[in-house]
Amino acid sequence: MAVWSGDVVRIDEDGFIYFVGRNDEMIKTSGYRVSPTELEDVLYASGLIGEVAAVGVPHPTLGQGIVVVVTAPQDGTLDTEAVSLHCRREMPLYMVPGRIIERDALPRNPNGKIDRSRLATELAGTFDEEGQ
Repeated sequence: MAVWSGDVVRIDEDGFIYFVGRNDEMIKTSGYRVSPTELEDVLYASGLIGEVAAVGVPHPTLGQGIVVVVTAPQDGTLDTEAVSLHCRREMPLYMVPGRIIERDALPRNPNGKIDRSRLATELAGTFDEEGQ
């Protein structure tokens, strides 16, 4: 029997199954599972940004730290302090991004979707050993 759970596993020669990771975009931070799209929806609702992608990157104490990459809104001015304040006001503390990074454009995959895995790889060293 097979169940599609999003878990990535490997099976050894004796038939033992070992959990390797997940094949979804959920961010696991401080023991919570955070949906990147839920986080992004809160940011889009602010009207303070153009586009956004939320990713989880390795963090020494949280498991994954939340990083959001945003583009400026159509008026061309991005106020990261206002974005951060909006997050702190509208989200539970565990969902508030540890970093807000501005870019001119977000990377896209061949299908035209935002390439989260590429962002996660590029941002893997965002937090240092102290989580800063």
